[in-house]
Amino acid sequence: MDTYRKEGAARLWMAGFVLMALLCTKSAFGQDSTATTETLAVTEIVTEVGTPETLADLALSLDTVWMLLAAMLVFWMQPGFALVEAGFTRVKNTSNILMKNFIDFMLGSILFWFVGFGLMFGAGKFVGMPHFFDLEMMAKIIDNGLPIEGFLIFQTVFCATSATIVSGAMAERTKFSMYLIYTVFISVLIYPVSGHWTWGGGWLMNGEEGSFMMKTFGTTFHDFAGSTIVHLVGGVIAFVGATILGPRIGKYGKDGKSRAIPGHSLTLAALGVFILWLGWFGFNPGSQLAASGEVNRVAISHVFLTTNLAACAGGFVTLIVSWMKYGKPSLSLTLNGVLAGLVGITAGCDLVSPSGAVGIGAVCGVVMIYAVDFIDHKLKVDDPVGASSVHGVCGFLGTALTGLFALEGGLFYGGGAGLLLAQIFGAFVVGLWAAMMGYIIFKVLDKLFGLRVPARIEEEGLDIYEHGETAYN
Repeated sequence: MDTYRKEGAARLWMAGFVLMALLCTKSAFGQDSTATTETLAVTEIVTEVGTPETLADLALSLDTVWMLLAAMLVFWMQPGFALVEAGFTRVKNTSNILMKNFIDFMLGSILFWFVGFGLMFGAGKFVGMPHFFDLEMMAKIIDNGLPIEGFLIFQTVFCATSATIVSGAMAERTKFSMYLIYTVFISVLIYPVSGHWTWGGGWLMNGEEGSFMMKTFGTTFHDFAGSTIVHLVGGVIAFVGATILGPRIGKYGKDGKSRAIPGHSLTLAALGVFILWLGWFGFNPGSQLAASGEVNRVAISHVFLTTNLAACAGGFVTLIVSWMKYGKPSLSLTLNGVLAGLVGITAGCDLVSPSGAVGIGAVCGVVMIYAVDFIDHKLKVDDPVGASSVHGVCGFLGTALTGLFALEGGLFYGGGAGLLLAQIFGAFVVGLWAAMMGYIIFKVLDKLFGLRVPARIEEEGLDIYEHGETAYN
């Protein structure tokens, strides 16, 4: 009995072993089959990716993602501006400041999509032909290979930046209703027209043989990311608006001397500058509009470097000069020094060397200090945040300095005076356009409706009277 049991157990073990061997063999063959199928599939994918059409499509997709990421960073500058303006002004007007920065983007985005985009990039000599809501037509006109929707949103955030610069200079005494109206004119008229002359392929950047700029200067106007097109336009309009509006109550004494009106939070202002600094890494490198390929990856890396160096130089030199001038290093001036360096480098960040970027940032930082002092004490124009100096003066200065520091065509590098004169001329013409239109708009609004709130509202604060709520409770 035991013998039979042992033989049965042996047979059972033998059958189990054979069964396991068969299963393993089948499994091995199955894995080989699957591996062969997967290898063939990968080979097909690699072959497909290697085709020129697919590689071009991948490059375009990468460029599109880069453009949209840059647009996000530029949009992030809106809260940066809001915090800087709020920090440099008094607590009783904080809600008003924040509301204006929201309305800049909300209203400006709709208006630029509706008419401003066509005026800026449409076909035409002095100004483009608007194609209301017709993005398909605009895609045919622009035809840069990028999705027209993405290009529109990228240009929209730049337009909003130019509009929001104005709010800081006219803060604490402007009617909110009037702010809405002149924001419309900036978004649909002033910015798009001068933008058409430049980025829209207009006469200032027309490099065709026999064009005005080529005949006159031998080169075209150059503004890579907007020292003039965005910042000078916003800064000039801000200066004109603050001049017509008049100073805040108590800013100048009976003897005519300027009195400091401190903002309520340098902490907010400092945070705002850090946010703007970050946003500028989309503002400048993003203007390359591409990231694929060696040329583009080198270009955006170079622009990142020059942008950062100019900001650092502007802030540090401002700190040193303010220390020497006033006896102590000023945080508020240092913050504006960083912004001055960023504004100044924006025109030529693609053309200048790293050392040139440091030079431009340093010069803009120093000039900004004396521009703030001159506008406040000599011209008696009350600009609470220094927008006229940071964006207006340094926007013009940075554009002109590109003609000196550009590695190709710059006066300091043996290029002659052609580029320098073209830069000065282009910045002057665009600034003159912004000043004229700003003056007309503000004067008409002031005569018809009054730009300024009544004295009682200004003294007690715009938050309650204009918006019915305060920022701090």
